[in-house]
Amino acid sequence: MWKTQAVHIRTYNKENNTDKNNEKITTLGMTSAISTAYPKPADLIKTEELIEALKPFDVFESKQELNKRMHILGKLYILVKRWIKEVSLKNNMPEIVAENVGGKVYTFGSYRLGVHSKGTDIDALCVAPRHIYRSDFFTSFYQLLKEQPEVTDLRAVEEAYVPVIKMNFDGIEIDMLFAQLLLKEIPDSMDLKDDMLLKHLDAKCVRSLNGCRVTDEILSLVPNIENFRLTLRAIKLWAKRHGIYSNALGYLGGVSWAMLVARTCQLYPNAAPSTLVHKFFLIFSKWKWPQPVLLKQPSNVNLGFVVWDPRINIQDRYHLMPIITPAYPQQNSTFNVSQSTRHIIVNEFKQGLAITEEIMLGKANWDKLFEQPPFFTKYKHFLVLLVKANNADDHLEWCGLVESKARLLVGNLERNPFIMLAHINPQSYSMIEPEPNTVGSMWFIGLEFSKAENLQVDLTRDIFWFTEQVSNHAAAINMWKEGLRLDARHVKRKQLSQYLSPSLLKKERKNSITKNGTTPEINRKRTSSEALPENKNSNPNKKTRLSDEMRPQQFDDSSKESINIDSSSNLSLADSDINVSSTKSPSTTPIHVSSTTTTPTNVSEAVCT
Repeated sequence: MWKTQAVHIRTYNKENNTDKNNEKITTLGMTSAISTAYPKPADLIKTEELIEALKPFDVFESKQELNKRMHILGKLYILVKRWIKEVSLKNNMPEIVAENVGGKVYTFGSYRLGVHSKGTDIDALCVAPRHIYRSDFFTSFYQLLKEQPEVTDLRAVEEAYVPVIKMNFDGIEIDMLFAQLLLKEIPDSMDLKDDMLLKHLDAKCVRSLNGCRVTDEILSLVPNIENFRLTLRAIKLWAKRHGIYSNALGYLGGVSWAMLVARTCQLYPNAAPSTLVHKFFLIFSKWKWPQPVLLKQPSNVNLGFVVWDPRINIQDRYHLMPIITPAYPQQNSTFNVSQSTRHIIVNEFKQGLAITEEIMLGKANWDKLFEQPPFFTKYKHFLVLLVKANNADDHLEWCGLVESKARLLVGNLERNPFIMLAHINPQSYSMIEPEPNTVGSMWFIGLEFSKAENLQVDLTRDIFWFTEQVSNHAAAINMWKEGLRLDARHVKRKQLSQYLSPSLLKKERKNSITKNGTTPEINRKRTSSEALPENKNSNPNKKTRLSDEMRPQQFDDSSKESINIDSSSNLSLADSDINVSSTKSPSTTPIHVSSTTTTPTNVSEAVCT
């Protein structure tokens, strides 16, 4: 299985005959390099232009801001050492021993990779010796943080898949994980790369350690760290600007983008960042998904943890865009990718290739790569998710839960044979006219329907299923509070002004006309095959982790806490064969959520006809 990548890369080697006289083809990662050519003066000039294009987006942090982060991490390290000593003394450990048991704070993610930008958070890991437990971390250490004047917005998420304490430490957001190692002491020189450190650890500790281990592996597998960092900064900015940076919503997260850039660096080890950006789009616009992307041969360590291996694990065969982490236990970092999101990402790769080819030929500048593409002028139908709460703190938690589950709704929508594409915009928007004493946000999902006469598409059950999943999970983790609401509505393009500011819509429409040289209406006339994700009719994404979700329950319709389908809008389109109307749903469909169970009431069903 692991040899398939070498076969794939040979295709690129054939396309690079001009490099066949290079001195030596270096092997980095799974295959030899495509080219070991060094940059030409023109490539260095393009790199300088790239740096200048990145500066307005605040992707570079000043030395003063970097020093502040280091100072805060130093304070956090002192607090961890103090806390571990106090817990050790309470466990009747001699003071001289408690003084030397150690404990350490590691960083990972964008900060550890050296690609963090202004205002971004820090991912940190607290590593403690064997007599310190996770329960101590979420009680006594949490209390110690609470006592610090620099710490605000402190909250513990102990029930998460990877338990975390979130905080604002002197103006810097920090997400802090915990891992217990089965060692008497944690020296300052401790290296987490040793696989045997994982032996006999529980799954939560292994998952917490995974971030640091993967980050360090990535840095060790790239030939030139500085070139890697600048290239990754450019690719991350491009992905964010193009709305495809979100692991939770089914796009790619930070570690996935880092691994794709690292693989590009392995294949062009001596290239300048400007060339690497171009080659990035060349490689991954032609990549034969679901062939996996790997940075190195998977290790043969067997400590009993599940690793990604489609030869053994049947569910791994259904992953659509596998990008495999290099540290044991190897995992697919893109499990959430769906048919729709993969289609969107691949299309963006192809457009990125076209733009960077223009840039390399001097026909365009780097600013064009970072232009935001239109979203609201692309689709005629939308689903709007309105997330509401009574206060800012509840709203923050509620939004986080809805965002983490939104990909399930997209998965359900794209399984509908009449929906060609379900495109969720990662950007959330504030409500232009919020209800009194209510904090609200909105997410938009653009829908592309198949071309057919008298088409009728019933979306109500899909939406109700999604709202039940969200509400059930909120109840399961004791997060449900009075005033939490989730509304899902059909909206057509000309009704967007009821939800978004006119200036935003006007700006996007203007940019769409300028970019395409035509009006959005004309520009959107395309065949259904252009919107169709690959293998739409044989959707392998039907196998999901839905078994992990709780079974839907019945809820009291008299409760004020509600999750509703709003189908009051008549969404018929004069210029389309698709019309939206309302009918009555079966009495088995509940619309309200509370902690009690009663007989549900009839509700309106949203139907596209």
